[in-house]
Amino acid sequence: MRTLTSVLGNSQRLDGGAMFGNAPKAMWEAWIPPDEKNRIPLACRCLVVRDGSKTILLETGIGAFFDPALRDRYGVVEPHHVLLESLAAVGVQPEDVDVVVLSHLHFDHAGGALSAYEPGATAQLVFPRAIYVVGAEAWQRAVAPHARDRASFIPGLTNLLAGSGRLELAASDRAAALGNGFRFHRSSGHTPGLLLTEIEMPAGPVLFAADLIPGRPWVHLPITMGYDRFPELLVDEKNTVLGDLLGRGGRLFFTHDPEIALAKVAKNDKGRFHTVDEIAVLKDLAS
Repeated sequence: MRTLTSVLGNSQRLDGGAMFGNAPKAMWEAWIPPDEKNRIPLACRCLVVRDGSKTILLETGIGAFFDPALRDRYGVVEPHHVLLESLAAVGVQPEDVDVVVLSHLHFDHAGGALSAYEPGATAQLVFPRAIYVVGAEAWQRAVAPHARDRASFIPGLTNLLAGSGRLELAASDRAAALGNGFRFHRSSGHTPGLLLTEIEMPAGPVLFAADLIPGRPWVHLPITMGYDRFPELLVDEKNTVLGDLLGRGGRLFFTHDPEIALAKVAKNDKGRFHTVDEIAVLKDLAS
């Protein structure tokens, strides 16, 4: 039996203009109201998949590895490692996790794989048994980042992952560590080689949308982030993925939506994609 459970990692508050690219504030502030510093609340939501005896974690969120100054700069709200607490609350200890899938290695998706900041201490991987699955192209981007997004990567993380002896670089639409019932879509509009994990479920596929579609407002095709490397390509990729999911009754899992974890893809009479059947929290979802 396969079940899905949403778990929260550390949350963020980021500049709304950066998160909504060239969309005017008069539009996006109706979707997610900003604070006095123009920042909007964002989740770093992860997904626990229990697949028979195997426990799989999709993403790790931003974690708590930043020192206090950087934590403030990047709007990380909590100083402690929220993901580990959230996992414990649903009965999962770090040593229980068999596989961690990282859609890409930007710090707000991979930082939770590291231990919390302690003065004078070196960060370590917190899942001692897990195989870490990373897309081969996304890995190369992290090893040799472009100047445009170098600051989005965590210094030393690739060395830790490679040195663990538990790294699988996925070069196809499958990963040996995951087995049947999982496949990858790839996207390069946000960052080259972004992995989107599709999970087979009885009620239709669930897609971990990562930063292709970080939350409900970004389901609307023209809406992109200022952080996206290739916005026009991202719009085209989004159109393809959403059209495919619509035809198969698919659902999206949102990592950054502050309120909703899962929603079904729909299209209105004007041909615009939107979401229905929204679920805030998943607890052992099996359908």
